[in-house]
Amino acid sequence: MSSGGDNRYVVFKLNQEYYGLPIEKVISIEKIGEITRIPNAPDYIKGVINLRGEVIPVVNLKRKLNIGDNELNMNSRIIVVNEDEMVVGLVVDFSSEVLEIDREDIDKPPETKDNQLIEYISGIGKTSDRLIIILDLLKILMD
Repeated sequence: MSSGGDNRYVVFKLNQEYYGLPIEKVISIEKIGEITRIPNAPDYIKGVINLRGEVIPVVNLKRKLNIGDNELNMNSRIIVVNEDEMVVGLVVDFSSEVLEIDREDIDKPPETKDNQLIEYISGIGKTSDRLIIILDLLKILMD
């Protein structure tokens, strides 16, 4: 049996791939609104948003993972996450669902030499019809 939702993930798409974040790290999922650019910020920082009175940095997750750039459209979303008291918005192509993945259905990420993307992955979740790349939020935000 599951223990308190620690194997539930918010699933979203970047390009044609499915990714997941532990549900306990997700505060909310927001439609794309006005994003204010920040001068001299790293290129993966899209800017900041005002979310219910709180200014939150927004990360272009595709650029951070080095898999392209976000082309915003009506399906784009900002997933607002909290990791180690850091509140950050992550721009994704599409947020689809919350999925429960049993621990035995999560494999370790493949090991490769000098592959920066791999270090941001905590596991690969397997469901009956697809693979879900589970991201290590702390490594993404601290790097």
